[in-house]
Amino acid sequence: MKTIEKTVEQEMTLMELIGQLFPDSSRTSQKEILAHRVVIQSRRVTQYDYPLKPGMKVTIEGDENRGKPARGKMPIVFEDRYLMVVNKPSGLLSNSTEERDITVISEINEYLIKRRSRQRAHIVHRLDRDTSGLLLVAKSKEVARALERDWKGQVTERIYVGVTWGTPVPRQGTIVSWLKDGEYSVVSSPTDNGGKKAITHYKTLKNNRKYALVQFSLETGRRNQIRVHMRENGHPILKDPMYGYDDDRSPMKRLALHAMRLCFIHPVTGKEMRFDTGIPEEFDLVVS
Repeated sequence: MKTIEKTVEQEMTLMELIGQLFPDSSRTSQKEILAHRVVIQSRRVTQYDYPLKPGMKVTIEGDENRGKPARGKMPIVFEDRYLMVVNKPSGLLSNSTEERDITVISEINEYLIKRRSRQRAHIVHRLDRDTSGLLLVAKSKEVARALERDWKGQVTERIYVGVTWGTPVPRQGTIVSWLKDGEYSVVSSPTDNGGKKAITHYKTLKNNRKYALVQFSLETGRRNQIRVHMRENGHPILKDPMYGYDDDRSPMKRLALHAMRLCFIHPVTGKEMRFDTGIPEEFDLVVS
């Protein structure tokens, strides 16, 4: 996609303009544009109902302006006949319905094709595009189904680490809410809103005057769960375009969230598997 520059001709909301500019795109693609690509009057905007007035300059950034991960830059942490564990870089989609998108699945399939393997990658769980870290991918539909049938029972531990604006209060605790997909973002409620219950345990590892390094343990795995819960706590993740601060002047150039540890029971061998990347150096430096 090439960069589009548009001068607003009549009053409308930002999402209405995106719908006009990309009428053939799916709702998911339009939400991705809203979350990551819009600049208005030199300021990045993610508010779907942001009021546009005639004369405003709106830029929809194209791929040429974005720091897309280079192909082949996704480390393989583990591989056997049945599955792979990879360390996904920030900025790479887990999967996509758009054929032109570079994703974890397309990268692994390209790797398998080069090895003349007849196996193909099958997504088992996802990480947000800008979240980095450990991702489990099956190499057959059968293995994917085996993992999906009892995902909660087979995954014994999932630990994330992130950098937040300020220090969570209290420094250690549990956040519980019900999350459901809204039209443009995930909607959270302290009581049942018809969505799914989400439970996040967190612990502050260290902090300075501006930021905190926080560890997260997921009891449930809902979309955007950590990001939404930290916004509710009043200490959002750094560089979060959807749930963070509009005027985010952090030293980070990416969403400060990383899937650090993944432990699961192998669906074929029954062996307990444990993988840990450690804390990203850039996270540590920001809080030092």
